[in-house]
Amino acid sequence: MLTHLRPAIALTAFFTLLTGLAYPLIMTGAAQTLFPAVANGSLIEADGAVIGSSVIAQPFTGAGYLHPRPSASDWNAAGTGASNLGPTSATLIATVAERRAAWEAANGSTAPIDAVTASGSGLDPHISPENALAQVGRIAAARGVDEGAVRRLIEATTEGPLLGLYGEPRVNVLLTNIALDEAFPMPPAGGEGQATE
Repeated sequence: MLTHLRPAIALTAFFTLLTGLAYPLIMTGAAQTLFPAVANGSLIEADGAVIGSSVIAQPFTGAGYLHPRPSASDWNAAGTGASNLGPTSATLIATVAERRAAWEAANGSTAPIDAVTASGSGLDPHISPENALAQVGRIAAARGVDEGAVRRLIEATTEGPLLGLYGEPRVNVLLTNIALDEAFPMPPAGGEGQATE
């Protein structure tokens, strides 16, 4: 019986060390060497402090900032997910109508679909260029700058499809808001700012 157990135990130990220890260490080392920023969460720092990640949305509510897509999980990366409500759900229809009314009242234009519907993860860091550009008037007024300047900044930060082929044009909310703060600082009396969790 020991002759049958010895190879099984040896193979189990070998593959445990190979796939449970060696492979993860090699992949972690390769990722840290080749793509350190991505491997560490695509973190963004300002003044030596981490202020967010370029791949995880966070809530912005100030009038002078781009607002992200709604989130069914309140932008909580630890408990993220969709609402799982179907298109005929009365709750979903009422929620979208409520979001639409609020968005249109704040921005004075028709709400793009991604301004009133949450993404599957609830943490999508991007919005459509249409959504971003529809917020230009509110942002420019809050910052006391020309709408054209804000529009040009948003157009400059718009990312194209990956390799020119995959995906849609998109605007990273956090990176664009950082660019807005650098180009057009909020007036001292404004008092609006980034929402924090």
